[in-house]
Amino acid sequence: MSSPRMSLKILLPYQVLTEVTDVQRIVAETTEGALGLLPHRLDCVAILKPGILTYQEATGEIYVAVAAGVLVKTGFDVLVSVRDAVVGSGLAQLRDEVEKNFVHFDEQERQMRTALAKIERGFVRRYQEVKHER
Repeated sequence: MSSPRMSLKILLPYQVLTEVTDVQRIVAETTEGALGLLPHRLDCVAILKPGILTYQEATGEIYVAVAAGVLVKTGFDVLVSVRDAVVGSGLAQLRDEVEKNFVHFDEQERQMRTALAKIERGFVRRYQEVKHER
């Protein structure tokens, strides 16, 4: 008789990153430390910090670099919702993917902050002009 397995679904704001139905174990980094999940573990909710989530399938371990998010385990179902994530079959591959994807993300964030600062300066300048007109 085979032991029960968990199903794992990793959600991003814009898509389902992965959905696996034969997971033997999961290890995730939480704000309280590392959290290991086996099929019969009690249900739980955990806040994930940026780090590596690992899950074991019949074919081997899969690594997922995740941004901050939430993990919810109910029965044999585990749902992970994160801001961003990258999947890799090995740590070296995962490192390359993280560098490629998150460096681009950092550049986009920098550009967004620059644009927001310009908008704020324009608002303050216009507010001062209106205030002096009165």
